[in-house]
Formats: sequence, C-alpha cells, structure tokens
Amino acid sequence: MSNGPVGVALVGAGVISGQYLRNLTTFPDVRVLAVADLDADRAATVAREHGVPVSGDLGTALALPEVEIVVNLTVPSAHAAVALEALRAGKHVYGEKPFAMDMDEGSKVMAEAANRGLRLGCAPDTFLGAGLQSALHALRAGLIGTPVAVAAATQSLGPESWHPNPEFFYQPGGGPLFDLGPYYLTALVSLFGPVERVAAGTRKAREQRVVGSGPKAGTAFPVDVPTHVNALLDFPGAATATATFSFDSPVNRRVIEVIGTEGALSLPDPNTFEGPLLARGLHDTDWRELPVSGTTVSRGIGVLDLARSLRAGTPHRASGELAYHVLELMSSIAQSGERSEFRPITSTTTAPEPLPADWDPHAATLS
Repeated sequence: MSNGPVGVALVGAGVISGQYLRNLTTFPDVRVLAVADLDADRAATVAREHGVPVSGDLGTALALPEVEIVVNLTVPSAHAAVALEALRAGKHVYGEKPFAMDMDEGSKVMAEAANRGLRLGCAPDTFLGAGLQSALHALRAGLIGTPVAVAAATQSLGPESWHPNPEFFYQPGGGPLFDLGPYYLTALVSLFGPVERVAAGTRKAREQRVVGSGPKAGTAFPVDVPTHVNALLDFPGAATATATFSFDSPVNRRVIEVIGTEGALSLPDPNTFEGPLLARGLHDTDWRELPVSGTTVSRGIGVLDLARSLRAGTPHRASGELAYHVLELMSSIAQSGERSEFRPITSTTTAPEPLPADWDPHAATLS
C-alpha cells in the first residue's frame, strides 16, 4: 500500500482496546480492519462494538494484506513476541508500553525491524497532547530561560485498593517504575533529549499486599519488585532530573516541575493529554496558568502520526527508538538501585519534533 488511509489491526482486546478503538475509528487517515485476541469470543465482541469487519486470532489479522500497522495491546509479557511475529509478517508495529520486558527482548525487536526495513512505535503518546506540546513550545521559546533542574514524582498507595486483579503490578515488568515510569521518562526525554547516565535508590515497603476490591478482596499476594524508586537522571548539556515513582505513599502526587534561570514551569500529569500548564517568574509569589493548544483526543494519536509519517516518508514521533531508550532508562534505574552505582546509558534517541500547529486527527490528509 502506498496511498490512501492506512490499514490497522489491533491485537489484544482488553480494557485499553476500547480507548484506542473509540479514537482510531474516527480518524479518516486510518482504517481499523481487524481485532485479534487469544479469546476469539472477546475479539468478536469488541470488533462488533466498534464496527470492525474482521476478528479472530493474531494469524487472522496478519493474513490481511491491507493491514500495514499492528497495534499491539497485549499484556507486557507478550509485547516482544507479538511484535516479532508481526514484523516477520511484514507489518509495522505500534505497541503499548513498556516496549519490552527487558533489554534483550527489546534489542531483538529493534534488530528485526531494522533488518526488515519496518517501523516501530510505542506508547505513551501523551507527550503529543496539548499540555506537553505547549510545555515544549514554552521551553523552546525561552519562557523560563535555560532549564537547570527537573523534579518529577508520581506517588500513591498503589492500585490494589481499586483493581480487582492487581498482582501483575507487583511482578517483574511492573511496579511503579515500569507501570508509570514510561509516562514521566518519555515526557522528560521529549523535552530534554536523551539521558547519559542514571543512579537510583529503591525500596520495598511490604513483602505482601492485599486485594482491596472485587471477588478476590482480602486475598494476600507477594510483592516481587521495588515499590518506591528515587532516581537521578543526567541529561548531557541540559538539566538534571530527580524522579520518584512510588506505590508506598499516602500522599498522592503527580508532578513535573522544571526550574530555569528565569523562572519555573509546572507541567500537566504526563498520563494525560491536557493541561494545566503553569509558570512563574523569579520573583512571582504564585503560579499563573498558561494557555495550551493542540490535540486532546488521547490514546491513538501516536498510531495516527505513524500512519501519516509512513505515507509522507518522514520520521514519526512516538518511535521505537524513543521507547527503547526509555526501556534502558528503566532497566538501568532498577540495576542502579540493586548495585548502588551510576549506570551509563548506551542507547540514544532524538527528541521528537513538535506537532505542527494545525495537526488535526480528524482531518482527512491521505485520501
């Protein structure tokens, strides 16, 4: 396929598939052709709800020649395996975070895509939303001078109070670092470029947690990953950043604050696509809210950017290269916490260019 809307298949018909399908099916530049899942009945139900013509297993979706991009919404432990199978079928892949469970898996996916001349994309695409795009423009315009330092934090008591099956959040590939870290780290890299080295301290408050809702309420389960992570990130030639990722905090906090030579910015929650975006000068006594502009459509705009970039032959923004760098950051932060040492980062990436001011997900640009 070389012109017209881009054919897409979704693999994984879990809860998050609804968010993607509600958006992707409204984008004129994308045609959702199939929904695949290990549970054929669930795939059929989800496809029917969103008017998608084909459902079945992964093989069914990959056999459709019109499918150019596979959107991989499977569980994290299957991300790499599904991506490899799709690439071997000649499809570009856009996956949910994390990019892979570890660096070995991630390297195999990167190599397979490079060898086949195919593209990789990965969530989160929240940095393409109006809030963080407006923050990027403010920084590039010098609103707060030269960035010096960043403080980021996401803190809560964890998801077991509301999630009926929270065990996977506390297994390898989970924890606050791998569950929430991609939003914060991707936002920081999109603003300041690649990280050169990291250091971290990690803790685990409890060896067991208890399910707080649903049919398993009151059931204890083991905690196999750190639940409180403090990290230091060094951006060469730019700001340094501290980042806290915690499932042990009674204080709920979601913040990214950038300190510059002429003021400070308070960024919106990087797990959202909107504002607020706040600023203050060196001698201001309080924050002032800045206007934000751009899309707030939410999940799926990274897929659309990939689709449009395929047709134009230009780089896409929520790239595999970016996600692989973030995967190395998380892996190295975890290793640093175990070994009490700075860890060098060997991968690199390019901070994505801002979206054009007139970028509209609901415009038909490929017809």
